[in-house]
Amino acid sequence: MTTSTKMRNRVLGLMAFGLLATTALTANFIVTPSLPLHAETNQQVAPQAGFADLAARVMPAVVSVEVNFANVADNSEEGDDDDMGQGQGQQNMPNLPQDSPFRDFFNQFPQFRDQLPQSPRQPHGGIAQGSGFLISPDGYAVTNNHVVGNATKVSVTFSDGQQYDAKVIGTDPKTDLALIKIDASNKSFNYVKFSDKEPRVGDWVMAVGNPFGLGGTVTSGIISARGRDIGSGPYDDFLQIDASINKGNSGGPAFNLDGDVVGINTAIYSPSGGSVGIGFAIPASTAKEVITSLKDNGAVTRGWLGVQIQPVTDDIAEGLNLKDKKGALVADVTDQSPALAAGIKTGDTITKVGDEDVSDPRDLAKKVARYAPGKTVSVTLVRGGKTMTIPVELGKMPGDKQAANTQPAQPEHNSLADLGVRLAPAEDGAGVKVVDVKPGSTAEERGIRPGDVILEVAGKEVHQPADVKTALTAVKGAGKRIVMLIRSGDNQRFVALPGGEG
Repeated sequence: MTTSTKMRNRVLGLMAFGLLATTALTANFIVTPSLPLHAETNQQVAPQAGFADLAARVMPAVVSVEVNFANVADNSEEGDDDDMGQGQGQQNMPNLPQDSPFRDFFNQFPQFRDQLPQSPRQPHGGIAQGSGFLISPDGYAVTNNHVVGNATKVSVTFSDGQQYDAKVIGTDPKTDLALIKIDASNKSFNYVKFSDKEPRVGDWVMAVGNPFGLGGTVTSGIISARGRDIGSGPYDDFLQIDASINKGNSGGPAFNLDGDVVGINTAIYSPSGGSVGIGFAIPASTAKEVITSLKDNGAVTRGWLGVQIQPVTDDIAEGLNLKDKKGALVADVTDQSPALAAGIKTGDTITKVGDEDVSDPRDLAKKVARYAPGKTVSVTLVRGGKTMTIPVELGKMPGDKQAANTQPAQPEHNSLADLGVRLAPAEDGAGVKVVDVKPGSTAEERGIRPGDVILEVAGKEVHQPADVKTALTAVKGAGKRIVMLIRSGDNQRFVALPGGEG
């Protein structure tokens, strides 16, 4: 095998997560896995009765969704008067002054311009195609937010060729779901319902959609896994299925053998944007709650606790005297939040919401979000080795974060060789700022960086470098983990260091 052939094969081996809508612009984003994955031939034996009857029953409720995007103004001052054609020549132009000589350079050598990080921009115009399915006889249909979000015109086409205009009722970017309504008065449509059964790994599924704009297409497979987190949002809880799905399948349903929708096809894991048997679908249990809220309110409102949380690692569990590493560790409590009003404190470990156990931070976020704002729920937590339950009246999740302004002060540097850092008082007086980190030290290995602020050491607040020394001395040699509360920018986290080591 030649060197060029090997290189080509390696390039083809790069894997990609892709949203499944087929658009006039690209809808994929590329990631490189740490190790190459090799697909193997998979022999499947379909149910004895086949899928023909099931397909005939549900296909009339599945639609192709076509979306139009209007022309929008480009961020560059030149607009559409560039010489690149199609009004898109400046779409990827870096944010440079109008008279900058680098503008001519990037126009001459677009390969360099295209390698620069870009801010997200609306497309200049075009169409997108996806899939959807009806959930009521009066024309309500479900699809993905990334299919119809920001659309100026939406139309749907049924498997028999009938076409109708539709309007967007509401979208939820955090779960990538959207509800649309077909514009057709005095007409009753075929529809399907969400499954009330919890799907199991190994259950048969049949996916129906509009791959590559081809129209109604049926594929089959099984549920390969549940609870997948693919990093697309705070409430990731995807079903992984091996039924073949491709671009254009976005928003289409995955059915069980009863003809009920168990998932909404949303993303794929692929080397080229085509199916390799790894697809992801939003579970029906998630979709039912979101779609009901969109239909009733046009938007989704979620409960808000008001805490920054992080996982409980083995080291942190040991340092905080926790029995195991389950739950979500409170790294910070937001000002004027329900958590603060209820008495939740930094360092608490939340283990239950209501009667449901909390396994990790993502699980806590999902459980809290299921409640409506204003609902009072019981929160079980561990504080100082003791378990307690407190009632919390949840608030409404805010849209924006508020930043506090601080006045800088002249630092007084101090060296702590055992920790591997140089410290100075924080500008706002809250904590001790990390000025420098020794290469190869435990502090560096644990992710402590210059600019971080140490707020607590072993449960004690620190305000001067000497406070850190005193707290470290108190636990040094005891063989216990040293747990420090550290602020990085707007976020806080706990870091565990081996006792007595720097």
